[in-house]
Amino acid sequence: MAGNVTHDYHILEPDIWPLIGAASALTFTTGMVLMMHEMASWQIVLGLGVMGLIATFFSWFGNVVKEAHAGDHTPVVQLHLRYGMILFIASEVMFFVGWFWAWFDFALFPNALTEVVGGQFPPKAIEAVLDPFALPLLNTLILLCSGTTVTWAHHSLIHGDRDGLKKGLWATILLGALFTAIQAYEYSVAPFAFGGNTYSSGFYMATGFHGFHVLVGTIFLIVCLVRAYKGHFTPRQHFGFEAAAWYWHFVDVVWLFLFIAVYIWGGWGAAVH
Repeated sequence: MAGNVTHDYHILEPDIWPLIGAASALTFTTGMVLMMHEMASWQIVLGLGVMGLIATFFSWFGNVVKEAHAGDHTPVVQLHLRYGMILFIASEVMFFVGWFWAWFDFALFPNALTEVVGGQFPPKAIEAVLDPFALPLLNTLILLCSGTTVTWAHHSLIHGDRDGLKKGLWATILLGALFTAIQAYEYSVAPFAFGGNTYSSGFYMATGFHGFHVLVGTIFLIVCLVRAYKGHFTPRQHFGFEAAAWYWHFVDVVWLFLFIAVYIWGGWGAAVH
C-alpha cells in the first residue's frame, strides 16, 4: 500500500494510546480532587493516573519518532506539526495571561478587596517581599544564558556540528536544573506562605506554574539529548528538537514578564527580605 501513496500527508493507523491518554488524564485529575478533599484511596487513583500518563508519553511519542524515521514526516507533515506546536504555545500564553490578569487586578484595584487586603497591595499581611535583585535576578540571568545555549545547540545542528549540539543541550539542561534548584530554595526562605491573601496566592501560582513549565522543558530537552546521542536529528529534519527550543524560549520570555511584573513592580515600596 505504501508504494501507492500519491500525496504528502501521513494517514495514521488506528491507535489505542489517545484513548489511554484521555482516560489516564481523567484518572489523574480525579485523584488530585480526591487528594485535595482528603478522601480515601486517593493515592491509588492518583498513582494509576500518573502511571497511565507516563506510559502514554513513552509509547505515543515513541510512535511519532518511529514515524519520522520511517519517512512519514514529509515537508507538509512537518509544516503541520509546526502549526500544532505554535497553537500549543499560544494556548500556554493564554494560560499565563489569566494569572497576569489576576495579578494586575489585585494590584491595581486593592480598594475592591479592602476587607481582605486592607486597601493596599501588597496586603498588610505581607510584612516583607523577596528582594527582586537577589535570587530572582540570578535566575533571570540563568534563564537568559540558557536561551543562548539552546540557540547554540540549534545552530550547531543546522550546520552538522553534532558535538556542539550535545554540548549546547547539556549546558541548557544544567542551567534549567540550576534554575529549579534556586527557585525551590527561594520558596523555602520566602517570608510569606502560600494562600491567605491575594499577593501570596498570586505569587506562588504564577511563579509556581512557570517553574513547572521549566521542569517540563528540561525533561523535553533531556529527551532531545538522548535522541541526539542516538543520531536521530539531521540538519534537514529535526522538528522534535525545534519544538523543544521554541518551548524553552517561551519559558524564558514568560519569566521576564514575571520578573518585572511580580518581583519588581508587584512588591514595589514593600520591605524586602
